[in-house]
Amino acid sequence: MTAAPEVRLRQRLDAIRAAGRWRTPRILEGPQVPEQVIDGHRVLAFCANDYLGLAADPRVTAAARRALDAYGLGAGAAHLVNGHTRIHAELEEDLAHFTGRARALLFSTGYMANLGVLQALAGRHDQVLEDRLNHASLIDASRLVRCRVRRYRHADPDHAAALLAETGADQSRIMVTDGVFSMDGDLAPLPRLAHAARRQAAWLMVDDAHGLGVLGDQGGGSCEHFGLSTDDVPILMGTLGKAFGTAGAFVAGSETLIEGLMQFARSYIYTTAMPAALAAATRVSLDIARREGWRREHLRALIKRLQQGFLQLGLPVPASPTPIQPLILGSSRVASATAAALFEAGVLVPAIRPPTVPEGTARLRITLSARHSEAHVDRLLETLERVLARTRRAYPQVP
Repeated sequence: MTAAPEVRLRQRLDAIRAAGRWRTPRILEGPQVPEQVIDGHRVLAFCANDYLGLAADPRVTAAARRALDAYGLGAGAAHLVNGHTRIHAELEEDLAHFTGRARALLFSTGYMANLGVLQALAGRHDQVLEDRLNHASLIDASRLVRCRVRRYRHADPDHAAALLAETGADQSRIMVTDGVFSMDGDLAPLPRLAHAARRQAAWLMVDDAHGLGVLGDQGGGSCEHFGLSTDDVPILMGTLGKAFGTAGAFVAGSETLIEGLMQFARSYIYTTAMPAALAAATRVSLDIARREGWRREHLRALIKRLQQGFLQLGLPVPASPTPIQPLILGSSRVASATAAALFEAGVLVPAIRPPTVPEGTARLRITLSARHSEAHVDRLLETLERVLARTRRAYPQVP
């Protein structure tokens, strides 16, 4: 006889399957490049966050191989025990220099970095203000910390400032936002958020996972794009598995901030350090991202080409200047059916459905990479036109 808890779990699973929200991993054969073999099918992929095309760059992988020979594979211990190698220390120095901050601290994942910051800086009676469309890791972090959380309207600095003004100055207050929002690709209004935070003597924390490497002349991300300093954005979180093509994350800021995280961030203290090979690879990819500005220029050209194609097809043009280009289709069933039809036609674009995005905004999340060509974008547009023509016949509400 099946236990009651398992019956309830099966009911929940049946419900999301019926709603068109079922998730399953696909199997990639080979490196992260635009033309892939996924689940045995040859496809052109527009779904990775490898924005600068560095995940399979031979210079990056060669650095990892050299470090494997020198350090082995596993770090073997937490950073504060004996898992922190010279390469880790050098990468932290590189990241601090790259972001214009005094220091940087490595974390194993972006999720753990966000959790570590809020757990270290916000107590049960402190206030955290979040953009309503923040990444799930930021939302979960504030919930797990059990601090007082208020969410302001998306990208609305006036609402954020008003909520901040209602909080007590005797509390620790942290305003938290994505720099580039992961599902829409739009930018947070960082200058006005920074102004509001300074006026109220609050922290401003920016998760720039999708901005670093992509925005700014040197790839410095949202802060460089807006010309903001460490005084404007005291807490900067970045991931290494997107534009930099490796894995892991970091937080950059003042000496006091980093020392505070080292002493109090449980997700840093009680986690095995990332392999030294990853740190070595990231040092190389960071240098490439800074020096090879043509990658960002090529991305901008691809974004323009895709958006012009959307316009010609009569599709809504995303309000996104970044490689994240969403095509909102509405219902989960429509988004799932369109993604499946694209896959059968040889193009991989994922369907993003609630709860990842708000109800009624299920979409195709198209992401571009510096390894894509103009011909790749043209093929995507041609395939999309054919598939949407069939989808509209089945679902007339499709835009």
